[in-house]
Amino acid sequence: MTRYYEQYSPTFESRFDWNSPAVLRYQADERPDETYLSVPWNNESYSFAETLKISEQVASGMLSTGATRGDRVLIMIPNCSAYIFSWLGSSIAGLAEVPINTAYKGAFLSHQVSTTTPKVAVISPEYIPRILQVAEAFSSVELFVLVGAEDAINQGKEDLATMEKEVLSWNELVASEIVNLPNVEHSDLGSIFFTSGTTGLSKGVMMPHAHMYLFADETVSLTRLTSMDTYMSCGPLFHGNSQFLAAYPALIAGSKYVLQERFSASEWINQIRETGATVTNFIGVMMDFVWKQEACSTDSDNQLRCVFAAPTASSILEAYKNRFGIEAFVEVFGLTETCMPILTPYGENRPPGAAGLQNRDWFDIRLVDPETDEEVPVGEVGELLVRPKFPWTTCQGYFNMPDKTSEAFRNLWFHTGDGLKRDDEGWYYFVDRLKDALRRRGENISSFEIEQALVSHDMIQEVAAIGVPADQEAGEDEVMVFIVPTNRDYITAESIWEYSEEQLPDFAIPRYVEIVDSLPKTPSEKVRKIELRERGVTAETDDRGPQPRRKRNA
Repeated sequence: MTRYYEQYSPTFESRFDWNSPAVLRYQADERPDETYLSVPWNNESYSFAETLKISEQVASGMLSTGATRGDRVLIMIPNCSAYIFSWLGSSIAGLAEVPINTAYKGAFLSHQVSTTTPKVAVISPEYIPRILQVAEAFSSVELFVLVGAEDAINQGKEDLATMEKEVLSWNELVASEIVNLPNVEHSDLGSIFFTSGTTGLSKGVMMPHAHMYLFADETVSLTRLTSMDTYMSCGPLFHGNSQFLAAYPALIAGSKYVLQERFSASEWINQIRETGATVTNFIGVMMDFVWKQEACSTDSDNQLRCVFAAPTASSILEAYKNRFGIEAFVEVFGLTETCMPILTPYGENRPPGAAGLQNRDWFDIRLVDPETDEEVPVGEVGELLVRPKFPWTTCQGYFNMPDKTSEAFRNLWFHTGDGLKRDDEGWYYFVDRLKDALRRRGENISSFEIEQALVSHDMIQEVAAIGVPADQEAGEDEVMVFIVPTNRDYITAESIWEYSEEQLPDFAIPRYVEIVDSLPKTPSEKVRKIELRERGVTAETDDRGPQPRRKRNA
């Protein structure tokens, strides 16, 4: 008989309470003096009541400068307490946050900003040079809020003067008097998180508050998170794995949330031990990187009981648990658009490579032939389709991209573009991406955006970007590009890497470059990437190596 995931019941029973302002106010009333947010590397700590007060001041400051319900708030700052308050503050104000990857610049940055037309931008002064390079994309912004050191903020105000916008420091925003704040509904738009494009630009996923809540509350159930726990995350807050899979679950459960500045494989176990973390999460190759650190006799001297790893490196799972004294690893399969329709129960001995079981109380799922949408038999690979059983619990489409929305939601199902298979017991296994997106070091990358950035080079005629397997387990990619130059005598792999450093975020810079005379095409002149993937890295391919050659400034 087919098995299902049947352990999930929501923490807040009424779906009408599924919004972060309601959750924060509940916790501030229930446990006002208990610590919610800890930022150890900055010696900061905030109780639930303090978090509410600061977030309401942030919300009031945003509304006082002219932002109105439904407007967007761009957030482009490194991990810090101001990020949490910007997220919660924008939600309390009835505004929708737009997290921006801090590595973005040029066309990557311009596209996401111009698509969402934010009214408020919370930024770090160090990114202002990139903003000025695409100033037209920021024309909708009426208020810039600068987060950083006083000297950098003062310089930032001078640099932004040419844009003739209102500019405040973070401290000035937080000093705002609390005004009448709107009533936020579970169906209101809470966030726009960008996900990679497949054959086009990256897309802004419209996430209602109930969608954000369900994502987080599934995590609470999955990890058995309670007010006695401490949840530590190391990833950037502009990614969902740190915000709605860590910070928000801790808020719902009344747990302490520990925010680290960044992930460090060598410091990870020390951070776990020093913070008293009982739950943490890994994404991509983080698990593998920690495992490769030199083992120590004190590795198991910690309070960690559960790791949320997506995906789990199954070949080292049991050894990992023994080395670090971990009770359980939990895993899921989901997308920003869908929450997590497939979950692995806590402590369950799952088959090797299995991602989990269907959460049938909240989602319908199917595996289908991607050409026909007809369901495939058990054991065969099909595209995963998802449909929610309750309103507002999955995305409402892609912001300002109606064509992409219609394409993804055809036949009344959301098409994930991911190939999975199911066994007779109901376990689901991820097989491969059917879409043309890449994933490298925890970052989702659009091959189209790489191609568009590089083809702007006046000596490049055509570009095709693909993913090839990385050295680490976890199903990640290295970026490879095939370049058709206008003249072979004037283009080299080295010049392409130098141009990539100017045009692309570091994580999107191709490791492999192959210069070719032409690209394989279909009769309709589409590039046959399947042929390029089959070809992969050859003796004719130039290899930059797995690590960037040097750190670059903003």
